Amino acid sequence: MRLSHLRRHLAANPLAGLGHAAIALSIAATTISHAQTATAQAAYGSYVGVGTSIGFGDETEVAGVVAFRYNILELPISLRAQAFIGDGFAFAPTVSYDIPLNWQTDIYVGAGVSFAGDDSVLGDQTAFAIQSGIDHMLSDNNLAVFGNAIVAFDAFRDRNAAAVSLQGGVGLQF
Repeated sequence: MRLSHLRRHLAANPLAGLGHAAIALSIAATTISHAQTATAQAAYGSYVGVGTSIGFGDETEVAGVVAFRYNILELPISLRAQAFIGDGFAFAPTVSYDIPLNWQTDIYVGAGVSFAGDDSVLGDQTAFAIQSGIDHMLSDNNLAVFGNAIVAFDAFRDRNAAAVSLQGGVGLQF
């Protein structure tokens, strides 16, 4: 129907315009009520990865890191563990709260324990640790890129000081 015909039709039948408006509103309401709300979820992907770590404590230490993330799909929570292999050995299991940035990337903050041997990137004794970082799941393959920081409080036997380590690497999703 051309616009001029529609104007004549509505002028002759003013209530017809209300019917057309009611139909349009009904369609819009149905569309809105059936629309799914888009919410970001934590990036899917548990992974095992390898990378490098730099520790700042008594002196700067460099170590290799083996990282593990198990993503609990129903919750924004992940179980994480990192093993540090260098001059000394350290192991830091943590539980993190994951904050999604988009469907591939999330940032997180977590807490756990650092078990450290002599001359490790996380000090030389067991300590409470916090961890924050970022995970990015690559979309065209099964790789994940990670980066994080761990702060182990009271990490040295001979003094009350924290050890800080920064690590990054690449993981294989499972």
